[in-house]
Amino acid sequence: MATRITKASGAMRKTPQQARSRATIDAILDAAAHILGERGWAGLTTNAVAEAAGASIGSLYQYFPDKLALIDAVRRRHFDDVLEVLHAAANLETPRAARIAVLVDGMIAMHSRHPAAHRVLLEESPRGEDSRSAHDLFARECKKAYEVLFAANVPGTVDDVCVGAQVLAAALAGAVHAAAREGQLSSPVLRRELITLVDSFLNTPRPMAISRTPDKSRRRRSV
Repeated sequence: MATRITKASGAMRKTPQQARSRATIDAILDAAAHILGERGWAGLTTNAVAEAAGASIGSLYQYFPDKLALIDAVRRRHFDDVLEVLHAAANLETPRAARIAVLVDGMIAMHSRHPAAHRVLLEESPRGEDSRSAHDLFARECKKAYEVLFAANVPGTVDDVCVGAQVLAAALAGAVHAAAREGQLSSPVLRRELITLVDSFLNTPRPMAISRTPDKSRRRRSV
């Protein structure tokens, strides 16, 4: 089962159990992300979020004690969405081309959801202890998924896979975040270029690692 970041945090006062309650939470988080993108952290208030979500302030406080908990929940929902995409892309039962398309299309879709809010979440919004723990868990799960994806296409040592997956993750995330800032996420050219980026990276032959045996005689002479 894929790890979900929401289980790692106690920021929310309680977890919604019924479909109606979950719909209310989604509406509140969507409203919070929208306002965060428009007004920044300083301009975000729980009253404004409740009004935009069509919920009472009492309903909001039933789940979120303050706006920091609210933004932590927005951040964790984004983490969950990204991890869902990565785990789908790392499913080795899916054909290679389809995995790449799942990865690229999923990353574009996840960052098209309130793109202006992502910059604020990264650069302006404070993080509580729960949020830092959630981010650490998210980073570990991302690393695992990218390593599975890389290893399935590029044979190599543990170091090869670790570093290669890290480069792929950074390249894709950087390109998507830059496109979000420029308002280019809906561009078919962007999608084409991202697929080319990932496909070329995974399809490029690497030189075989050379195992070097220490020269014992040289080592004895140098002692």
